[in-house]
Amino acid sequence: MIRFGFALLLTGALAGCTSLAPQACAPGQQAMLTAELLFGRKIGDRIGVSEGAFRRFVDEEVTPRFPDGLTILDARGQYRDSKRGTLIREPSKLVLIVTSDETANREKLAGIAEAYKRRFNQQSVGLILKPACASF
Repeated sequence: MIRFGFALLLTGALAGCTSLAPQACAPGQQAMLTAELLFGRKIGDRIGVSEGAFRRFVDEEVTPRFPDGLTILDARGQYRDSKRGTLIREPSKLVLIVTSDETANREKLAGIAEAYKRRFNQQSVGLILKPACASF
């Protein structure tokens, strides 16, 4: 169950966010939104989200919402469990998505986080949004 004590946009606040400040981009690039989704893979004290289960989640929940592309990185996360007062370390996945900054896309990102929490009994999914200039 991944938690983050630093400033990030949580899915509950996501729907109320306004667009980020416009970017002045270099020729050939356009102003976009970069989303970083942080998925913990432990359920309780064990690895509960296997590689196969995560791949199926991406295929069923992420790719249909963002079919133009994304990047998935293996990561290691940690957080302090406030109930037990202990530091929890867990394997994690970082999903990077670059998309236009529109309300519909922000809602899709929130939907992905909620789907992961429901499917894998997670307390939270980290979501960081940043303005970016991108070209593909």
